[in-house]
Amino acid sequence: MRISEISLEIRSSESESQSLLLKEIEDSIKEAERLTPEDLSPGKLSGKLQKSLSRLNSFLPLPESGNLQIWKLSYRLWNACVDLSNNIEISFRNEEKANLRSKIDEEQANLRQISADLLFLAGNVTGIPSPAFKSASFFYRTGLMWHDLKKFDLASNCYERATDLLSKIEIDDISDCEERKLLLDLNLSRSRTAWEVSERNLALTVLNRSKNLLFGNPENYRALAEQYLEFGKFVLSRDDKSAINEALKLINEALDQCEKGLGLASEGGYNETLTLKNLRAKSLRFLAAAHLQMEEFERVLKCVRVLRDTCGADHTSVPFLAMKAWLGLGRVVEAEKELRSMVVNKGVPEGICVSALEAFFQGAGVAGADATKGIFLGMLGRCHVSAGTAVRVVQKILAGGNVSVVAEIVSDEKVVALFAGGGAKERSAMHALLWNSGAEHFRSKDYETSAEVFEKSMLYVPHDVENRILRAKCFRVLCLCHLGLSQLDRAEEYINEAEKLEPNVACAFLKFKIYLQKKDEKGAINQMQTMVSCIDFNPEFIILSAHEAMACRALPVAIASISNLLNLYSPGKLMPMPEVALLRNLIALLFQNPNNESEILKQMKRAKTRMSELGTEQFFGKGAVGSRELSWFAGDSWNMGIKTARENKYEFCAEFWEMASDFYGVMEETDANRAMVCKSLVICVAAMINGEKQMGVSLTDSDVRRGLELVDRAGKILSSFSTAAQLVENQPAIQPSFYFLHTFSAYDLHGRLDEARSQQLLLIKNFASSRTCTPQNLLHMGLTASRAPRPNPEAAHFALNACLTALLAAPSPNYQTVALAIRKLITLAGFRQGDSDDEAYSVYRQAYRIMVGLKEGEYPVEEGKWLATTCWNRSVLPGRLGQTEVAIKWMKMGLELARHLPGMDGCRDCMEKCLASVEKVGEEMSESRHHQLVS
Repeated sequence: MRISEISLEIRSSESESQSLLLKEIEDSIKEAERLTPEDLSPGKLSGKLQKSLSRLNSFLPLPESGNLQIWKLSYRLWNACVDLSNNIEISFRNEEKANLRSKIDEEQANLRQISADLLFLAGNVTGIPSPAFKSASFFYRTGLMWHDLKKFDLASNCYERATDLLSKIEIDDISDCEERKLLLDLNLSRSRTAWEVSERNLALTVLNRSKNLLFGNPENYRALAEQYLEFGKFVLSRDDKSAINEALKLINEALDQCEKGLGLASEGGYNETLTLKNLRAKSLRFLAAAHLQMEEFERVLKCVRVLRDTCGADHTSVPFLAMKAWLGLGRVVEAEKELRSMVVNKGVPEGICVSALEAFFQGAGVAGADATKGIFLGMLGRCHVSAGTAVRVVQKILAGGNVSVVAEIVSDEKVVALFAGGGAKERSAMHALLWNSGAEHFRSKDYETSAEVFEKSMLYVPHDVENRILRAKCFRVLCLCHLGLSQLDRAEEYINEAEKLEPNVACAFLKFKIYLQKKDEKGAINQMQTMVSCIDFNPEFIILSAHEAMACRALPVAIASISNLLNLYSPGKLMPMPEVALLRNLIALLFQNPNNESEILKQMKRAKTRMSELGTEQFFGKGAVGSRELSWFAGDSWNMGIKTARENKYEFCAEFWEMASDFYGVMEETDANRAMVCKSLVICVAAMINGEKQMGVSLTDSDVRRGLELVDRAGKILSSFSTAAQLVENQPAIQPSFYFLHTFSAYDLHGRLDEARSQQLLLIKNFASSRTCTPQNLLHMGLTASRAPRPNPEAAHFALNACLTALLAAPSPNYQTVALAIRKLITLAGFRQGDSDDEAYSVYRQAYRIMVGLKEGEYPVEEGKWLATTCWNRSVLPGRLGQTEVAIKWMKMGLELARHLPGMDGCRDCMEKCLASVEKVGEEMSESRHHQLVS
């Protein structure tokens, strides 16, 4: 086969493929022509066409006939998209289909993009005028769709392709108006898209290039000016002073284009001139706004003057701008004139008037408050002033802090009349504004202002059954305001009115506060008890009552409040405070009043009872909180025991200490807590014994048995402590004095029982063997044993002997105490069983041995004389009975004692003579007796 034949075959094959591909594209376009909005599936048809378009690129360049066919197919697809778009506008007006609409619009944009691409592939076709402009037009309009869909990159691509198509055409050669308009519109759209993606420099560059595409057409100047103004407005809306200069440049450009356009429009029609004048006026207003943001108030006024000179009738914003500028210059009078001109102009919308009024008050401050009030009240003559306007004005003035002006406005009959009849929503809003303002002043303790605002708020509460509760609430809060001002009679009037409308616990509580401030404690207590009977009673009110009473230093009322609340507690009932905390507070209050021991004791017993009924953890609480509460009750019971003991109120202190032992007993078992239990028990019993002596009433048998039980408990704890270890500590857990007090109390109680002497002796022996025992303790025990109503000579003798032994074992004995112990032992000798004379003599002899070797005066002289004298006198009775040897024994001991005592010289001589005489008589009697025996 020849090469020429092969190339013909290849060309024939390519031609057939092109035809098939074009037929395929035509079929797809026919499908698009038949589509309805409901049938359009996003991505389906456009994807199919896009594949065909990709394959078509491989056959380029196409023959003239193929290009013409593609051109026709492109227009058919474009027209199908236009029809589809019209149908979409009708079918998708419902907002519920907005999401589906966006997907369909995107599919339609894809189809238009394919249509533009087909036209671009077709290129220049013979017989078609301005093909580049037509192709660029398709890309431009597709770019507009992508821009609306926020697909700015696709839009920018379309604009750039359109720009490339038109870039080779000389501008001067373009005479068609539509084509000229396309050049400008393309640049403006490209600038807008670049602005949207923050390519500001590109946007402004393209916009500036557009100045060369105006072709002396006023409409083009207007379009360019509008675009400059739009960009300027956007920059101005950022409210950033650093960007205002940029906004000013853009707005000035808009003004410049307007001026140039007007120069051309003067030769044209009226409509073009009017449109440009309106745009210039709009630009001037935004220019004034920009200067206002820059606080260039003089320039603002200059813009206003130009506007008024060139535009005639004022736009609603012009007097507003002028007012703001005058306020900025501090010229309130001129600003007020501008504001009044707006108010009297019925063409100015109500919203603008209200905003101007708000701005005037904000700028003029207190100086413009009266003017604000007068202007607003003047606005009421205008038929379109509504209750909502009044609410907005009051809200703004309240924000400025001028309550007195608000009070005058809201109390004006015309303003109140705005809310009469209907307008429940606005009336509620006004009431809420005034209420919140009153509450704010109440919180800042400005009760006078608060009361005024609350009173005015009641003007906006209807006198009907539905609002009865709200009126009662207003009366209650007014009562609180007058309480704060100490106007008690006014407060009482208001709360009485509130109670008529809605009797409840809040009214009762406020009455309670009035009684408190009137110092009527009895009335306050009765009122507090009334609260409990209210239907809506809440225990929180009793707690508040107690706080109020404490703040007013009305302790009886506070005590009565807490006592009343405590009576409401029951198992399982939910209460605002733990019972133990409330009970603690009550006892703390009782501490503040003197001679309240019986009531404190009553409440302590209550705590103890509740602890037994509920359990320790349930009553006091768990963990650290419960431990703190329990420690408080234990410690205060102990402290109250000490206080009442110092005041010699032994009947109270015994019970306080017994309760202290119970509280300490349920605490964590530590040496410290066990020691406190022991101490409490010991001094509790001691207090019982002292109370008996103070009151002169003997303990009953039951009290004695209870005392012995307490002593036994204490004894077990004492025995559990290592006495030796405790004594070497600097601060032993139980001081030695408690060991003695325990022994002393146990001795006393055992002495009240029959056949208890041996037990008493055992107690003293055990105590004497302990390391805590001192000679003074033994002396005290010995004296007690000898002087008790039921003396125990054996116990006394042991204690005194042990005391004497301990005293003499000391490095420096206290001989005064030694002498006292000796004297007591001598006295006891006659009461003990056995030979009392021999026992007494042994004591005298022991005293003599003690005195031997002492310095003169070291042993108490008077005690020595007593020993010598009593010992000598003991010889008298035996002498009279003829027991000469016994008499001589006593006389010799008395003489020996006298010889070691100063000041007894005369007595000693007399004693010696007497002793010699008695001895002589004794000898004679002995001899006589001997002779008688011999005979």
